[in-house]
Parts: sequence; C-alpha cells; structure tokens
Amino acid sequence: MKQHLKQTIAVLARTPSGLNELLTDLPEAWTHSNEGGDTWSVYEVIGHLIYADRVDWLPRAKRILQFGESQPFDPFDRSGHVEEIRGKSLQNLLDEFEQVRSASLEDLRGLNLSDEQLNLRGRHPALGAVTLSELLATWAVHDLTHLHQIARVMAYQYREAVGPWGAYLGVLHCSGHSPP
Repeated sequence: MKQHLKQTIAVLARTPSGLNELLTDLPEAWTHSNEGGDTWSVYEVIGHLIYADRVDWLPRAKRILQFGESQPFDPFDRSGHVEEIRGKSLQNLLDEFEQVRSASLEDLRGLNLSDEQLNLRGRHPALGAVTLSELLATWAVHDLTHLHQIARVMAYQYREAVGPWGAYLGVLHCSGHSPP
C-alpha cells in the first residue's frame, strides 16, 4: 500500500488517545516493568514517542523541504527520551504526548504537501536517500511498532502466570523481541 497522507495522519492522530485509554490508571507493575536487560518499559516508550515527535519527524520533513539531500538529517538519539521522562508521572507523559502530537499534526497539515513535495528526497545518515513520503509512512509505522512493543512488554509481565496457554499466545513469542 502506498503512503497516503490522510491515512497516515489518521493513524498518527489516534495513537495518543489509544494509549491514554489503555494505560491511564494502570498499576505501575504494568507500566514501569520491562522485558529485562536494556529493554524499555511502557513508561519509557511514551517518553520516546514524545521525544521523537519533538526532534525527529517534522524537523526531518522540514529539512527535506528546505535542503533536499544537500543537508543530511541529524542522527537520532535513541536515549534522548531519558531527560523527557525524568520526574514525570505516566499521566503527565500521556498528556504531554497528546499535546505534542496534536501540535505536530497541526504543523504537518499546515505544510499543505503536494505529491511533488512528497517525492522530494532527503539524506538519512545511515540509510542514504529517502523520500518525504517514506519518512511520513515510517512515522505511522513507528507508532504501530511501539504500540506492538507496549502490548508485548505488558504481556511479558504475565508470561509465567498464563501457564501452558503461553504456547498459544503469539505476543509472548515475537521473534527478536522478548527473551525466551
């Protein structure tokens, strides 16, 4: 399926409310636990989504529009969210994400992107040439990836509690994600 801006925005606009509905008032055992090691908790994922909206998606889109491939994107700091979350409650982060995302989408809509602009290329530091359309499609799939991650991290907390049913629960067997 080709990237269509209205469809992309439809996914991006729903992520904050979906997360709010799922996570508000859950005990911290669900939201502050991870899958072990250097994996992220749900709380950290929300901070990452805020940080990415602030420093990644629209700044890169605007760089493509202004400079094309002549000025590569700044590398993305995957740990940049650590400062975003310090001292904040999960509800603070959910509210902040809703505000940041709303402003991001307002800015995106305000660009009034044409098909010609969506085909403009920028330069990713690791991937090379990418189009604005690919960047926007990636933003939506990035949200979906983290929704999947949140479900997986939460399910991981009950990996032993489900007993033998674990064999039938695909979220507990996502390849390359959860430790066995």
